[in-house]
Amino acid sequence: MNEKLAAATSMGAVTLLVADLDAMTAFYRDVVTLQVLDADGDTVTVGRAGVPLVILRHEPTLRHALPGSAGLFHTAIVFESQAALAGALSSVAQRAPHTFTGSADHLVSQAFYLTDPEGNGIELYWDRDRTEWSWTHGQIEMATLYLDPNSFLQEHLGEDPTGAAAAQIGHVHLSVGDVDTAREFYVNRLGFDATASLGEQALFVSAGGYHHHMAMNVWNSRGAGPRMPALGLGQVDLLLPDADSLGALNERLTHFDTDVQDDGRALTFQDPWNNTLKAALAA
Repeated sequence: MNEKLAAATSMGAVTLLVADLDAMTAFYRDVVTLQVLDADGDTVTVGRAGVPLVILRHEPTLRHALPGSAGLFHTAIVFESQAALAGALSSVAQRAPHTFTGSADHLVSQAFYLTDPEGNGIELYWDRDRTEWSWTHGQIEMATLYLDPNSFLQEHLGEDPTGAAAAQIGHVHLSVGDVDTAREFYVNRLGFDATASLGEQALFVSAGGYHHHMAMNVWNSRGAGPRMPALGLGQVDLLLPDADSLGALNERLTHFDTDVQDDGRALTFQDPWNNTLKAALAA
């Protein structure tokens, strides 16, 4: 049995369940600088260069989760250039500066953080070239160093005049109840490689040598049990490169008695905290 996700696995769109579809659409369009790719009734898809990044689904009957619950920590959008990232950061500074929550140089990347109007975390970042990353005994070297957003803007703003550069979901970071259970599911069952860990606080995982496609932490949610239906994270999409990879994942999840819905095109399943994941073929 193949025990690993295919090296070419990447992240697809993140679905958010929202209370105010118009306000959330406006935020991701006008502040985060994504384009509306599709709007169909209670669902709006936003992205960049034709690539869906965030799917907003109106769920007016749901309420916000209680503090300390498992769910989304942040959706991380990676931009193809520092100039494109600077354009998005400038938009945040001009249109919604109160949503900005911080910035950091993580050695592998430069990142800026904010929170959308319904409390969902967002990371906007740019990756350094993989040749500049450092690995020690199979673990990626990351840090949280000071990064001045004003200096970043002064250096890079204006280099992307069209504002249409591509972007994609780089990683998705979850709030979970405990790291050991997360490791058992995301590494042992799902087949990611563990790339970094912070003891019992956080775990970072990826496929194909990326610094992390997903992460799980207990900073706000230690001890949390399975999620109840609530606003926030609706689904995380994984994109696999070919049918063999998808079949191997199905075989692995079935081996571990994970309940999988297979419609012939995609596999849908849940992690131990009822976070829904869907694995499908990349377009």
